[in-house]
Amino acid sequence: MSNLLDPAILFFAFGVFAGLVRSNLEIPPQVSRFLSLYLLMALGLKGGFALAKSGLTPMVATSLGLAVLLAIVVPLLGYFLLRKLLNGFDAVALAATYGSVSAVTFITATQHLENIGVVFGGHMAAAMALMESPAIILAVVLANLHRRRSAKPGEVAPLSIGKVLHESFTDGAQLLLLGAMLVGLITGEHGKAVMQPFSVDLFKGMLAFFLLDMGLLAARNFKEVIGKSKWVLAYAVLGPLLHASIALGLCVLFGVPAGDGALLMTLAASASYIAVPAVLRFAIPEANPSLYFGLSLGLTFPLNIVFGIPFYAKIASAVLC
Repeated sequence: MSNLLDPAILFFAFGVFAGLVRSNLEIPPQVSRFLSLYLLMALGLKGGFALAKSGLTPMVATSLGLAVLLAIVVPLLGYFLLRKLLNGFDAVALAATYGSVSAVTFITATQHLENIGVVFGGHMAAAMALMESPAIILAVVLANLHRRRSAKPGEVAPLSIGKVLHESFTDGAQLLLLGAMLVGLITGEHGKAVMQPFSVDLFKGMLAFFLLDMGLLAARNFKEVIGKSKWVLAYAVLGPLLHASIALGLCVLFGVPAGDGALLMTLAASASYIAVPAVLRFAIPEANPSLYFGLSLGLTFPLNIVFGIPFYAKIASAVLC
């Protein structure tokens, strides 16, 4: 209930309402882009400052390793489940969408943990960055395999994995996150004090403004969810819970603390609606964008923001040390 009374979440709910009643309320694309870049920069700085204080410990390495493992296991599991429900290209695209991560979901989760007093490591911002690309690479490989099975000799021109890797790791948003983290790591406590008004004091208001925009966008994508197969809709709801459960099991096995565990659960349960769909549009044009974009943004994102994040945090706090 406390999460529902958070101003940022209430602004998200208000955005959904405004979108559903077809209000002309709109956040200009340039402003929305600025807000997303601000949030990533502030998050990267926070992570860098925290990492400068803690150093690269065995637990930090464990959390980052589990993040990479989840980024491989989740899309593969999703693909084998969805292949029974969808054609090959749609299964690949949807698995990649749910195998990657949502930065906004992660940022909202960090804010929720701070609100309830649960400590987490700054290195988790790096974990988020590491989890974004593996699903994209797997999707390109699997899509090329499907093309080869159905094409005649000489018809398929495989998409360069090197090109995909380059675009994934040089994407402006991801590069800003990593660059800000590096700045925070180098400047440490001095940088934290200097940037406090920017990276801390403004953060909550900027997040609320951005979630208002996300609420408007989510409402306008609800129509893409209507008419989808009930089994695919079930995957969009239950798949994230399964992915979060896998993350929780790994955290128990490797002794990951509650805060980091909650964020790994959130990352595993989130679905990309920016980076992956942007790549899939040209990498897998055979897939239906309304399927993977509509489900991730119109259904999974709102559920995670309103209900998922507090649930993952509560379970992690109860199960992990």
